[in-house]
Amino acid sequence: MRVTSPDLGVRSITDIPTAELSGRRVLVRVDFNVPLQEGKITDDARIVAALPTIQYLIKYKARVILMSHLGQPKGVTPDLSLAPVAECLADLLHKPVTLVSDCVGPDVADQVASMEPGSVLLLENIRFYPEETKNDPVFAEKLAKLGDVFIQDAFGTAHREHASTAGIAAYLPAYAGFLIQKELTFLDHAIKHPKPPFVAIIGGSKVSSKMGVLTHLLGKVDVLVIGGAMAYTFLKAQGKPVGKSMVESDRMADARAFLQQEAASKTRVILPVDHVVSDEVSESASTTVCKDIPADRMGLDVGPETVALIRKEVAAAGTVLWNGPLGVFELTPFSEGTFAVANALAESPAITIVGGGDSGAAIAKAGLTAHMTHISTGGGASLEFLEGIPLPGITILGKDA
Repeated sequence: MRVTSPDLGVRSITDIPTAELSGRRVLVRVDFNVPLQEGKITDDARIVAALPTIQYLIKYKARVILMSHLGQPKGVTPDLSLAPVAECLADLLHKPVTLVSDCVGPDVADQVASMEPGSVLLLENIRFYPEETKNDPVFAEKLAKLGDVFIQDAFGTAHREHASTAGIAAYLPAYAGFLIQKELTFLDHAIKHPKPPFVAIIGGSKVSSKMGVLTHLLGKVDVLVIGGAMAYTFLKAQGKPVGKSMVESDRMADARAFLQQEAASKTRVILPVDHVVSDEVSESASTTVCKDIPADRMGLDVGPETVALIRKEVAAAGTVLWNGPLGVFELTPFSEGTFAVANALAESPAITIVGGGDSGAAIAKAGLTAHMTHISTGGGASLEFLEGIPLPGITILGKDA
């Protein structure tokens, strides 16, 4: 389903006349933070997501200089080199991709200077330098000297105020790539122009990390489903037995305040009505289903009655937004609730938007990626966007910036 949106208020790559791209050094921040196993990429989705911007720049003969991080290195870490990424990207583009051994310095500048129009160069892991995450202005300026224009296309790091995501815009004109535009279009559309009824499903482990987005969604969505471990803080706030389930005691007052706000809003909140419980968190755990959790057990997934409630809401929805698993889905005994939601979204005629992170991983594990309208490439970034928090990597693209 195609979703259109009003002007997103950012400068776009398409605002650059195509004739002006030819031969220009275009510095592109991409998110190639892909999973590796024994040096091999196990999921190339983030690389594939960046292709439209890269291919567009190649088509119009720009000199394309890509920069990304990979993992959380402590200085130069050979195991976190972008070499596997360069190889994968070359295969996807059907053309050579040159990986340089650094991301700043005279040798890098020389290789950039020798690039042919339409060629692609990938800088080595930007986080080999601690100055990157510190948003060091000297480092940002060194990066900027490699390009004539900056394209931001890394939504997964847009919530980070780093040198390559935000600081660089102080030295180069900055524009949004196609992936950033797609992310903003779907997420902005979900909040401001949803097709009703609008159902949001928010899971995860901690109330402290999700309270902002839950509060922001009150009054904006018709139905708000709360799942995952954080649901037990709300259930305890209602006086219900939660056994040894994870509860954030210091967030009880927030949970009670939220439930009071819900009562005064148009939003109907659904909390789990039954639970898959166990006395241990393991692949071999013995489980039972109950409504009132015994004192010696903990809730680790939503039960079948809760799944049925969610399925009913999703089936009737016009727009569904999902962020966060409903149980410890990585372990088979506690995975049914999360995968049932994934299947419900796949079967729904609604616009389905998945907020990346663990939700996106669950969709991929279930083999249902192609059945979603949009899966965000940024779990943390999408969550902060939905919470209404300005993202540093996006605000630099504002038309009045």
